[in-house]
Amino acid sequence: MFFLPVTLTSAGAAALLNLWLAIRVIQIRHAERILTGDGGSPRLLARMRAQMNFVEYTPFVLILIGLIELAQGTSLYLWVVAAVYLLGRVVHGIGMDGWRRGREIGAGITFLIVAGLGLYAAWLGYTGANPLH
Repeated sequence: MFFLPVTLTSAGAAALLNLWLAIRVIQIRHAERILTGDGGSPRLLARMRAQMNFVEYTPFVLILIGLIELAQGTSLYLWVVAAVYLLGRVVHGIGMDGWRRGREIGAGITFLIVAGLGLYAAWLGYTGANPLH
C-alpha cells in the first residue's frame, strides 16, 4: 500500500479551503438575496470566481504533488510547495474582495507553483530520475 502524506494532507486542506470559499459565496448570496447566478452583483461574482479559480487550479496541483511524491517519496520540498500553494489561494480569495495586491500575490504564487511542479514532473518523467530505485 502506498501512503502519500503530503498529497493526503494537501487534499484534505484543499477540501476545507474550498468549503471556506463556498461559504463566502453563500454569505453574499444571503446578504444580497441572490438565489442563482450572480444577480449582477460584482461582490458575488468576485467570490464565485475566487472559488472557481481555486477549483480550476487545485486538481492539477494535487495530481502533480501526488505523482511527484509517488515517484520520489515525501520531501520537505513538497510540504513547502503545498503549504505555499494553499496559503496563496487564501490570499487570492481575500484579494478577490478588493485587495488587489492579495489577488496578484495569490495568482503569482499559483502560476509559479503550477509551472514549477509541471516542469519538475515533466523532467522526472523524461529523465526517469528516481532516487528510490
